[in-house]
Amino acid sequence: MSKPEFWDDAIRHLAKRDGVLARLIAAYPGMHLTRRGDPFTTLARSIVGQQISVKAAQAVWERLVVACAERGVARVDSLHLDPLRVQRKRLDSLRRAGLSASKANYIRDLARHFASARLDPATWPALDDEALIEALVEVKGIGRWTAEMFMMFHELRPNILPVDDLGLQKAAAIHYFGGERPSKDALRALGERWQPYRSVATWYLWRALDPEPVEY
Repeated sequence: MSKPEFWDDAIRHLAKRDGVLARLIAAYPGMHLTRRGDPFTTLARSIVGQQISVKAAQAVWERLVVACAERGVARVDSLHLDPLRVQRKRLDSLRRAGLSASKANYIRDLARHFASARLDPATWPALDDEALIEALVEVKGIGRWTAEMFMMFHELRPNILPVDDLGLQKAAAIHYFGGERPSKDALRALGERWQPYRSVATWYLWRALDPEPVEY
C-alpha cells in the first residue's frame, strides 16, 4: 500500500516537536496510514460495524453484499457496494441480511446521499476538514467520530484530532497525563504542538496501545 505523500514530512516534524512521538516513530518504522476501498463502501462498512463484533460485522457485510449484487453475477466483490443498487433495495431485504431496522435505514440514507450527489467525492478536495465532517454527519448513523475515522483512514487528511476516541484518550493519559484520562480541551491543547499533522500523531499513539493497525 502506498504511503501518504505527507508522511515523511510529518514524522520528521513530530519527532522534532515531541519526545514521546519521537520514541514511538522509532519503535514502529516502515508503518503508515493506508487508504482502502471506495468512499461509499467504506462508510457503509463503518455503519454495519457499529456496536457489534468484528466477526459479526463481517458476516453481516458479506450477506449485505450478496443481497445487493446484480442477479446472475457468479462472484461477488465483497470490497465494493453500489449505492444505486442499495438505494433500490427494500428495507426488509436489507434487514434479512442481518441489519437492524436503524442500520437498514442508515445504509439507505447513505446510498441516497451518494446517488443524489449530496455527497460527491469529486467535490471533497475543495472542502476543509470541518466542512467535510459537517457534510458527512448529515447522513443518518454517521456521527463525528465515524466521520473523523473516515477522514483519517480513507481521505488521508493529515490534521484530524479525534478527541472523542477512547484509544487516543487512553494513550494520552499514559504518555502525557500521568495516567489520568484527559479532558477534550486538554487533548486539543496537547494537539497544538502536533499541527499540522495531528492525524499522524494520533496514529502513533494508537500504535502504543496496539501495534497492529486497525482498518476502518
